[in-house]
Amino acid sequence: MEHGDAQAIAVGGVTALVGFTSSVAVVIAGLGASGATPAQASSGIAALCLTVGVGTMLLAWRHRTPLTLAWSTPGAALLATQGAPSWPEAVAAFALTGVLILATGVWARLGRLVAAIPVSLAQAMLAGVLVPLCLAPVMELAAAPAVIAPVVILWLVLQRWAPRWSTPAAFALALAIIVALARSDLTGALTLPRLALASPSPTWAAVGLAVPLAVVTMASQNVPGVAVLKGAGYRVPWRGTMLVTGAATVAGAAAGGHAVNLAAITAALPASPEAHPDPRRRWIAAASAGAAYVLLAGAGATLVALADAGPEGLLPAVAGLALLPTLASSLAGAFHEAAGRLPAAATFAMAASGVAIGGIGAAFWALVVGLATRWWLGRQRQGREA
Repeated sequence: MEHGDAQAIAVGGVTALVGFTSSVAVVIAGLGASGATPAQASSGIAALCLTVGVGTMLLAWRHRTPLTLAWSTPGAALLATQGAPSWPEAVAAFALTGVLILATGVWARLGRLVAAIPVSLAQAMLAGVLVPLCLAPVMELAAAPAVIAPVVILWLVLQRWAPRWSTPAAFALALAIIVALARSDLTGALTLPRLALASPSPTWAAVGLAVPLAVVTMASQNVPGVAVLKGAGYRVPWRGTMLVTGAATVAGAAAGGHAVNLAAITAALPASPEAHPDPRRRWIAAASAGAAYVLLAGAGATLVALADAGPEGLLPAVAGLALLPTLASSLAGAFHEAAGRLPAAATFAMAASGVAIGGIGAAFWALVVGLATRWWLGRQRQGREA
């Protein structure tokens, strides 16, 4: 094996480890808020790791491009704040999300329709969804400073010196605190997960969850993922990627996998010279990341069990810290253009309210309110110009 290939394999492993540890707390929170039992949550993590891993290996090998997949972290944050009336309805929403992603690859018109949703509104919706989660570190720090402060301090220190590792390190410290404070034997947590399949229950509430889940996945993961790879000199095969990620989402839905998409932040690692000096060989790093995700599928049950045994609020605080950079970029994207600030503000307010109407969550209505406000103000401007 050439030195460059060995380097690519190592970078792939780091890519998967960073992607997994930096957001698994958000996934646990999201699945739990959607009605998943600990067994179903660990099944969901396993399903996500397997579908992400297999999909990444398939795309990297097929296109000889460092295409890396991930689970939808913004989608998990959406679940954590919006939830679902029941787990079967959540499963139906996951499956429908996969169908919508598939459709954007098969039907170009639908892809254009999704792309036509103003970026400012999609970012405002995401920002509103993230606010309650990002308040968790503050709230939990006030409630239990001795437990939360070390995690927050470590995260802040590494944000300055090694930002890529800030959330993984905070997550590792949180797990260490859980083990140190455990009042019972934790050896039972060292178990392999089992895929717990659930029958979907399609309802309007499921549709109302699937639409914003698909939108945030497209706007906050797939589109930035394409941009990251383009900046590194690679072209993303859009149709093939959407078919694979959509099919992976549908395949993992019954086991609790909420959404699979292109990686965004971690996508830069396998596509960089750090992965391999030869750009034509960097696909090996992506394939290695996929294999590492398959191996990480075995960690889901242990992590869920530790989260259940730990101090209340510790992992939500880690999840909030992990999402602060996303909140910052979402707010910047939402209010960047002066002309679109009022529709974005209306979208943000509706999403942050958490109010469900007709059994459909606030994120869906946030898009409706934002689009309606934008249309109405646009008509007003047209009338003044006439």
